[in-house]
Amino acid sequence: MADSASSTTEDSPITKPVVGRWADEPDDVPEPSDAAADILGSLAIDESKKVNDFLDVSDDSNIEAVTSGDTPYTSAVRFEDLDLSPDLLKGLYVQMKFERPSKIQSISLPMILTPPYKNLIAQAHNGSGKTTCFVLGMLSRVDPKLGAPQALCICPTRELAIQNMDVLLKMGKFTGITSELGLPADKANYIPVAKRAPVTAQVIIGTPGTINKWIAAKKLGTSNLKILVFDEADHMLAESGFKEDSVRIMKEIVKWSPKCQVLLFSATFNDTVKAFVSKIVKNLFVQEYNQMFVKKEELSLDAVKQYKVNLPDERSKILVIKDKIMDLGEKIGQTIIFVKTRNSAAMLHEALVKYGYEVTTLHGSMTQEDRDKIVKEFKDGLTHVLIATDVLARGFDQSKVNLVVNYDLPVVYGNPSEPDNEVYLHRIGRAGRFGRKGAVFNLLCGERDNMIMEKIERHFNHYVTEVPSWTSDEDFMDALKKAGLIRKMADKSTGEKGNGSTGDYEINSMDSSDTIGSVKLKIQAQEHIPFDHQELFFNEKVLENINTLANLHIIWIACQK
Repeated sequence: MADSASSTTEDSPITKPVVGRWADEPDDVPEPSDAAADILGSLAIDESKKVNDFLDVSDDSNIEAVTSGDTPYTSAVRFEDLDLSPDLLKGLYVQMKFERPSKIQSISLPMILTPPYKNLIAQAHNGSGKTTCFVLGMLSRVDPKLGAPQALCICPTRELAIQNMDVLLKMGKFTGITSELGLPADKANYIPVAKRAPVTAQVIIGTPGTINKWIAAKKLGTSNLKILVFDEADHMLAESGFKEDSVRIMKEIVKWSPKCQVLLFSATFNDTVKAFVSKIVKNLFVQEYNQMFVKKEELSLDAVKQYKVNLPDERSKILVIKDKIMDLGEKIGQTIIFVKTRNSAAMLHEALVKYGYEVTTLHGSMTQEDRDKIVKEFKDGLTHVLIATDVLARGFDQSKVNLVVNYDLPVVYGNPSEPDNEVYLHRIGRAGRFGRKGAVFNLLCGERDNMIMEKIERHFNHYVTEVPSWTSDEDFMDALKKAGLIRKMADKSTGEKGNGSTGDYEINSMDSSDTIGSVKLKIQAQEHIPFDHQELFFNEKVLENINTLANLHIIWIACQK
């Protein structure tokens, strides 16, 4: 884009605790205000009735589109089939380096971009290209000559909003379209909302609290809005999420822009949220809507190999991470370790640092500056192991992540015996993004953890393989081998396979799923490097300048000799 995204935001500099949400250990939930109750009351669901089964799982195929009315839609084989501007096509090919639409994009983009621009409720895999769908939708609807807000995207977390903005800036680089982040401000940049200038950026991406404040203060006008996007829509409209804020935003937009197109994207929609979404599109946005969804069993992410590890006590969890996962994780890519609470994150971080490992930690009570710094370092490949609460479970894209560890299994808020299946799905979706290889280790300690794991298996109709022994190097190596992340080496003199020790395995060679970034990580992780290549491998600036897979492949082959 012509300008860079700004983030001069005006929320209170005092960080308020997040309540009743999946991102961190929750606090007590306050009573909703009378005004909020009035707004939500008109959209209350009668649980005794079945409200629209339009998102019910189809048995016919893994992806199904259900369209309304007589508008004809044709799947897009090429991006040129979508009647995009030359500037947007240039962004897709030059900046994003796309070759053609993914399966999800080929089905959903025609429904988003074809007049009369009907609303869309879309459920699709993590890593399937959903972000491209709604970012391209927003950019294509904006009139660059109109200096007013025309597209709005609401996200549940700061990290997801920033990530979506990065995609928008990249994709829209040649369009001249302006954009702004709507996020809580840090103390140093705090400006009272009443004193800030009206928003003139054409695309706004932000979190619901800040966007609501801007709208309430009349700083963000909604009269020119053409498209409204809810990313991770299931959480945005759930009782335990941002339902109150989301409904406020929608009612304000309907008042001034009744024909605004609404896109609701998520990897998961539970039954209650399905019913609520159904009621919204019928009663609030009185328009026809299209739907796209996948089969429930297809959401199990079979491409990511899942394992469970039974452990005798809590201390053993730390030992498994230290002895079995840390060294392997650094050699095959990056690792995210999910914990339930901030206290668990701090405890695990301290324990691993005492053992001499470099790890970073992310949770909701950290300052915005620290959160941004930690995410950037991880995305740039400067750090390899990230401990996080569920603030990072949804929508976080990092192609170098090959391992996910569930130190704590996700459970429903207020009901620790029931698994949060949606959060589990989102967590494991951080590994093996966009169809690449990945592995997940679920650490189980005691009867309750095993009961929760069994419920997750039943929900997804997917048995999770058990690692036979938590003390066996060979069992963990075998698990990673089956996940396609490492392979057993043959003895170069005899051709015989090794005996199963750590030294008998090597990182898997390049394949079609590798990217320039992931291969560079593999090269940097090598322990045995030819002498004449030593300087190249450890000179980051030199390695950064190698930008073709062909040249990296030559280096990789030399690495194996």
